Formats: sequence, C-alpha cells, structure tokens
Amino acid sequence: MNESATNQPTGLRVSQANYVAVVTIDTPPVNALTRQLNDELTETFDRLSEDPEVRAIVLTSAGKVFCAGADLKSRQNLGNAPGALVVHLRRTRECFHAIRECAKPVIVAINGPALGAGLAIVASADVLVASDNASLGLPEIDVGLLGGCRHAMRLFSHSLLRRMALTGYRVPAEELHRRGVIEQCTTREQLLPDASSQRMACSRMAAGTWRNGITARQAHCICRRVRRVRRCAASFSSTSRARASLFARYETSEVRRSFAKCSSTMLKCPTKVSS
Repeated sequence: MNESATNQPTGLRVSQANYVAVVTIDTPPVNALTRQLNDELTETFDRLSEDPEVRAIVLTSAGKVFCAGADLKSRQNLGNAPGALVVHLRRTRECFHAIRECAKPVIVAINGPALGAGLAIVASADVLVASDNASLGLPEIDVGLLGGCRHAMRLFSHSLLRRMALTGYRVPAEELHRRGVIEQCTTREQLLPDASSQRMACSRMAAGTWRNGITARQAHCICRRVRRVRRCAASFSSTSRARASLFARYETSEVRRSFAKCSSTMLKCPTKVSS
C-alpha cells in the first residue's frame, strides 16, 4: 500500500472512464514544468500508451494557465558541471517524446497560456482544442533562454514563428483557430466536453497504427536536427549575459541580439522531409 502511494504522481491527476484517460497537470500557481513534473508526465504517458483500457487521452491543466514553461528556479541548480545542461535538455525532450510517441491519440485541451515548454507539450499532441483565454508563445527571449522553436515549427508558418521567437509575441486563441493551428476555440466551461468529443474517431482500433506512422515521419526530421538545436541552446545559455537575464530577470539589447543570432540559426532548419 505504501509503495503504491509513493508511486502516485504528485503533479498530475489522472482519471479514466469509457476508455478515455484525462491527465490534468496540477502544479500551482502556473503549472511550470519542473523536473518532477517532467518525469511524471513521461512515466504516465508511457503507462497509458500500453494500457488496454485506454483508447484516447485528453491532456489539460488546472487553473488559468496551461503551462508557463520551464521552472526557472530549478535551472539555477544545474550548476556549471560539464554535461549538466545537456542531461537536463535530454530529460526534457523525453517528456515531449512520450506524448508524441504515445500509441493512443492525445487531445490537448489548452485552458490558458502555453508558453515555452508548455507550447512544446501542446505541439506534441495530436488534436488541439483551446479555450478563448488560451494563447501560445515563446517568451524565452525575455529571460535569456533559447528553445521551443523546433516544436513550434510543426504548428506555425515561417514568418509568424520568427515573430514569436524574436519578439515574444503570444498568439491568442482566436488567431490560432483562424490560422488552423487548433481545431476549436471554445469557452472554458465547454473545453473538456468539446475535447472529449474529439475522441470519437481517434478511439478506433486502427488509430494507434496510423498515429505511429505519422509520428515516425515527423521524428525523422526532428531527430536529424535535434543535436544542432541542442548545441545552439547550450551555447546561448552558457553566455554570461544569458545567465544574467535568466537569474536577474532583466532585458538588454545585447541579450536580444545574441538570442536573435542563435534563434535565426536554428530556425533555418528545414521542416519538410523528402520522400
């Protein structure tokens, strides 16, 4: 009994009914992606992926924010040890991969802002539904970090993606729906019911096979670029100006210029895979 209780996720609430699992991120106040939450998401989706009683998964969050991104306080504990940042980035990627590679269709119900790592979680799902107060953004430039663009490439056009990365622009739900990024923009009260209704076609027996085929094609492109992206992120995050902006939370023109240079290099990675 004690071992079972210990293994229960503390940052997630998981419920299951009618072959649909609802995974709710619940780490107030802004559902930031901590190391513990990162590992719990990975383990939960790995388990649900092989659960025969689950045919579809709805992922959402408690409160008014879906996920405000990585927990900046935890990054201060990484230290300057060689390889520490690389290990951290690899652990974070595994969380996104667990969602993207899940054998069951994943419908994400975006109940508020999804920023940085939160955007990456959203981009890893299959079907996107959002409430009218939701938004997607890449605020890394404001805190001296680099990341999220590789995932955002699967959702946004060339020009909009660069605008988001270089200015921190947050795309509101109505615009996301108009651009075809999300399937539906609804009220907060109707978000979960509408997200659950998306499972109708997704819960068929063949859904897992089709999903794995689509994911394999995307993974081919992602894996070819991930090392280059990781080097850019590690290089930028190691600069003194980036660290000062991260820990002291101030912006300088030099930080923005450095970020823009690294971000521009990363954004040049092609998004299409040749047949």
